[in-house]
Amino acid sequence: MMRLKILFAGIFIFMLVLTIRTSLQSNLFSVLPGMLNHPWTVATLWDAYFGFLTFYIWVAYKEDRLFSRILWFFLIMVLGNIAMSFYVLVELFRLPPHSSFESLLMRRSHPLS
Repeated sequence: MMRLKILFAGIFIFMLVLTIRTSLQSNLFSVLPGMLNHPWTVATLWDAYFGFLTFYIWVAYKEDRLFSRILWFFLIMVLGNIAMSFYVLVELFRLPPHSSFESLLMRRSHPLS
């Protein structure tokens, strides 16, 4: 699991730095109208958001509270890979040591109260 932690921490840090650096150089909302005229921009956005939605389906499966599902949906749709990599990191750090990969993918089991 350490390799996954390193991978997703790298993705999180890279995307966060890239987004901040790019935001400081150029305002997305000022360039977006012109970019939306290009078919590849539109296709790339559809591709990205369908990817976000696909990932979110797994998040909705893992999360048992409605509030968490709504919050993660919002974060994933707004922050994309930043939120997605952060979610995986949270899940990885919640796992007990020596957990299997399947335990990352499956729902957490809650003891009966």
